[in-house]
Amino acid sequence: MKTAFITGAGSGIGRSLAHTLASKGCAVYITDINSENLAKVEAELKAKQVNVHARVLDVSKKDEVFAAVEDAEAKIGPLDGMFNNAGISFSDLVVSHDYDDFEKVMDVDFWGVVHGTKAVLPKMIERGQGHIVNISSIFGIVGVPSQAAYCAAKHAVKGFNESLFYELEDTGVQVHSVHPGGVDTGIVKHGVHKHSISGAVDKAEMEQRFKDNARTTPDEAAKVILDGVARGKYRILVGGDARFIDRIQRWFPNAWRKLFPRLMKGAFEGEETPAK
Repeated sequence: MKTAFITGAGSGIGRSLAHTLASKGCAVYITDINSENLAKVEAELKAKQVNVHARVLDVSKKDEVFAAVEDAEAKIGPLDGMFNNAGISFSDLVVSHDYDDFEKVMDVDFWGVVHGTKAVLPKMIERGQGHIVNISSIFGIVGVPSQAAYCAAKHAVKGFNESLFYELEDTGVQVHSVHPGGVDTGIVKHGVHKHSISGAVDKAEMEQRFKDNARTTPDEAAKVILDGVARGKYRILVGGDARFIDRIQRWFPNAWRKLFPRLMKGAFEGEETPAK
């Protein structure tokens, strides 16, 4: 891969993808909605004499995404890889969900993936090559209480990826559906969290629970993703927890719903949350 476009590159998995790709000689076009974080990553890469260009981007805005892709191709050339990584988190019960919050999660976590995919797809098909790497989640495979909006968006990405996979057969373009488990990023820290089954969310406590359960570093996640892309894998599970949860829910499709709250060890709802 000689050129890559990465969303959500200001921190976490996106930042690690940018560094890892750049270390392999790939020119990278990095984007993020957080201008300060993006500038830091740009400076880190430029210090390594890397061919990098950066642009502040809100992936929920279709026209902005298309404009950024056009700018990227003008500056680093035809894109070999599109990494639709940007995402936000939100916690609340369905009964108390505010529609604005729900729609924002869908706009970023689902529509951001759609915009990024459609912005690069025609030219990739025309060239007969390219990789579209769409980040879903293990919560795009299973559901979690208080995470209905996030799970809905990530399930939507999974379904989008599966349909796209069949459409791209024999085109030379590959789509990769990525499902990370707990990765130690700032997604919970920077998210909006209101209620869980246990009541109002203590954000600091939730951040700590997430961190305690996030077993994979962003650098490890980036390596797994890029190794999977290099091998042409469609479905890429990131982390031992993601692989374990995926197997449990497939092997025991009914029993896992009782096991899952215990397996999560209080990552979202606290140790005392009863199985349902």
